[in-house]
Amino acid sequence: MNKFESRYAQSPKEVKQMDTAALRENFLIENVFEANQVNLTLSHFDRYIVGGAMPVDQKIALPNPDDLKASYFLERRELGIINVGGKAIVTADGETYELDYKEALYIGKGTKEVFFESADKGTATKLYINSAPAHHTYPTKKVSKAEAEIVELGTPETANHRIINKLLVNSVLPTCQLQMGMTELKSGSVWNTMPAHTHDRRMEAYFYFEVPQGQSVCHFMGQPQETRHIWMQGDQAVISPNWSIHSGAGTSNYTFIWGMAGENLDYGDMDHCAITELK
Repeated sequence: MNKFESRYAQSPKEVKQMDTAALRENFLIENVFEANQVNLTLSHFDRYIVGGAMPVDQKIALPNPDDLKASYFLERRELGIINVGGKAIVTADGETYELDYKEALYIGKGTKEVFFESADKGTATKLYINSAPAHHTYPTKKVSKAEAEIVELGTPETANHRIINKLLVNSVLPTCQLQMGMTELKSGSVWNTMPAHTHDRRMEAYFYFEVPQGQSVCHFMGQPQETRHIWMQGDQAVISPNWSIHSGAGTSNYTFIWGMAGENLDYGDMDHCAITELK
């Protein structure tokens, strides 16, 4: 059975009072993937949806939760998918797309039926899903890593040497407000998004994967002078409010997917925080 959860938005004042359990309850998404179902979490920050589809031995459909009050899921939404498992087959209104590991697919507003299945029943796919409200229909399009806009940042000396793969961003294809990409940390580097930043024009969600067995990632959030942390495992996601930093340090290198939505599609629109000013 598919799962759908709705979470309210919180202000910085509320988050200051939260203990570990409350932080995890409000921002951490522990179970992104479950066999043969679609799990979805709607955040009231920009009405963003984070989820995962994991077809193992059957074809499964993108559901239409009652909470959306829509005739079908993408009636007023756009959808981004990045494959983090075995080879996948995604069917959108009869058109079929094959996604290899770390390939992405954008599906535009107005697509009525979406189905997910594993190309190889012996190797289950895991399709990480983000969705945002949409005002216009843009074409459905697959984006491979070779087609991504790639940026290399950081250095081994500061333990933040990383490759940013901008997959579903407006410099690669048109979207309404959804942006998604993937950051791969080099061996020996553990810090992502450091120096940290906020962007009041957009919320964000992170999904951590390729976390080695027995290792973890500590995700940092909160206002720059009032930070909090959440310990995370592989295949887990975390919601980041527009007023919050979003950064992490792992006990090993790892990969994460970032997704954003809001009123500004300018990837570089960031309010930077000096490392020495974080508290």
